[in-house]
Amino acid sequence: MENIVATIKTLLVKRSELQARLNLLAYDGTPEIKTISNRKYLYVRKRVLDKAKSVYVGDYSDELYNVLLRNNEEAKALRKEIRAIDRQLATLGFAEKDLSPRVILNMEFARANMKKIIYDQAILEGLSTTFPDTEAILENGIVRNLKTEDVQKIINLKHAWEFILDKDALSVPSDYYLASYIARLVNEGLIAGPDGGRIRAVPVTIGGSSYVPPIPLETQVKEDIDDLLAAEMGDLDKAIALALYVMKTQIYNDGNKRTAVIYANHYLISKGAGLLVIDHSRVGEFKNHLVNYYEGKDLDSVKAFLKSCWMNF
Repeated sequence: MENIVATIKTLLVKRSELQARLNLLAYDGTPEIKTISNRKYLYVRKRVLDKAKSVYVGDYSDELYNVLLRNNEEAKALRKEIRAIDRQLATLGFAEKDLSPRVILNMEFARANMKKIIYDQAILEGLSTTFPDTEAILENGIVRNLKTEDVQKIINLKHAWEFILDKDALSVPSDYYLASYIARLVNEGLIAGPDGGRIRAVPVTIGGSSYVPPIPLETQVKEDIDDLLAAEMGDLDKAIALALYVMKTQIYNDGNKRTAVIYANHYLISKGAGLLVIDHSRVGEFKNHLVNYYEGKDLDSVKAFLKSCWMNF
């Protein structure tokens, strides 16, 4: 029975990642070329509420047409993988469960405010971006005044948020494996292959702090996270404890703050318990509290600060 549960969980995480990739496609539909007044235009044709609909994309060009073709083929492949997982889940006896209204409210609020949330996280990461630049990147725009690595980090944040806001991802526990999957997403294209989600095996230092985190042991990290999840405390306190643990332990080679914030929000949203958002205007204040926490000077102030960043509705 335990093996079946683990397999179902793995399949749900995989399905939610595939759905996130599908959601991130700029264009989804079969390409169409229409000629109007001797000019050619590109559309994509797709079904919306069981009705075929053509959506305008832009003036015809070979480059754009090839992009639409690739997107259409990728969308077909992703849907095929999702259907295969659906069949596996059915074979295992998995029954879909509806999310509670509170969870849906949290999920929809996060989706509606995703651009602002990602911008705040980008500033927390120290990226030299503006909200318009961040918005352009998230809408597949071209931004010339940002480093390629910074653009990749912003795209990865979008991918990770899309992942945790999928109903399947919200159906699985916020355990070590889910945290590691988020770390893999935020480090995609920055650290080779799956290594972005693997536990750190090399020493690291933290800028602005004398604290040097020990190299973590995977068995201990799993146990620590399980203990935090089982602890008798409220949802907000637990989410904060999980976030601070990931940050101070520096579980992964990079992206620990990004992972920690998204991971904590997965826990909160899955409980219908709001969001944890560190506004860009308060990043300096947060980093001061965080350094004091790292160095063992003050644990309560960083918790109080994060509680003041809680959005509940």
